[in-house]
Amino acid sequence: MSASGFATRLIALTRKETRQMLRDRSNLIVGLLLPVVLILLFGYGLSFDVKDARVTVVLEDSSPTARNAVAGMRGSPYLAPAWATSMAEAEQMIRAGQTDAILRVPGDFSRRLAAGDAQLQLLLNGVDSNTAATIEGYVSGALAIPAQQQADRAGNKPSGVASVVVVQRMWFNEAGESTWYLVPGLVVLVMTLIGAFLTSLLVAREWERGTLESLFVTPVRPLELVLAKLAPYIVIGAIDLAMCLLAARYLFDVPMRGSLWVIILASLLYLMVSLGLGLFISATTRNQFAASQMALLTSFMPAMMLSGFVFDLRNVPVVIQVVSKVLPATHFMGLIKTLFMAGDYWPDILRDCAILALYAVVLIAATRRSLKKKLD
Repeated sequence: MSASGFATRLIALTRKETRQMLRDRSNLIVGLLLPVVLILLFGYGLSFDVKDARVTVVLEDSSPTARNAVAGMRGSPYLAPAWATSMAEAEQMIRAGQTDAILRVPGDFSRRLAAGDAQLQLLLNGVDSNTAATIEGYVSGALAIPAQQQADRAGNKPSGVASVVVVQRMWFNEAGESTWYLVPGLVVLVMTLIGAFLTSLLVAREWERGTLESLFVTPVRPLELVLAKLAPYIVIGAIDLAMCLLAARYLFDVPMRGSLWVIILASLLYLMVSLGLGLFISATTRNQFAASQMALLTSFMPAMMLSGFVFDLRNVPVVIQVVSKVLPATHFMGLIKTLFMAGDYWPDILRDCAILALYAVVLIAATRRSLKKKLD
């Protein structure tokens, strides 16, 4: 078939799908109003327990006095301390998401401790402000252990370790706002809702009404049908994405430290994944009720519960962690939060975008294959 024939059929199908979408008021309400409800509903704080918080200790002073000051880090059940040889190495780890905090012991710690004005520097990854505040409390408690032990042995308050002051600084979320952590995750939920849940009804509705069989006698090809059904919902998804970004910037004052174009392109790429998943479910189930339930169970609920939006995935069983890594929402969740809060960290951007692109290609190809011109 010629390219002009392909374009003509695609335009005609897209017009038909757009008119059908505009006639279905319920889909428009879900597609345009429900994201607003989600933004307002989840735009305010949630707090959760933290276990095995990753804290990297940088010992610029390697004296026994300095080591004793941070000895309590090893005994805390809530902390998983690691050691770095320099601040540059530790900063690279926190930017890459490999640690939650940095505890810096300056080179003059022992001298200043003897003078009674010693300080330790605590740098916190503030992407999740609630987790950061919890880690700050854990670290402060752990650092107080050596002083308490010394006081117990001496029978009074020691003048040395107890005079240490921890200077805390929040990275990526200096305001300590929980909305800075939650609002970027809403982009994932909205793109999942528009993509998988709404499109899961499209092909199933055609099967139930018998209109899909009539298309089989036309020159329309499966790929053209898939692209035509995707087009109107890409527009709806783009509108919802714009609403999320505007709400993040002007309603919740969430910073966008990464490139706006990278955020948009990554979000649209994930939208294609969700659309492909919804169409594949719709094409294979051929029943609207079954398709909607399947979409809810395989896309929206996992995106909310298993992507890192609600729970810290490090605190769930290993089996759940493995399952979460299979979900495209998990990769997009980490990517969008990095783009909002930390900026353009290209190793993560390229890796996660490649994974999402692979998902999109596989799902669209699988949907095209399921719409071959044949009747059971």
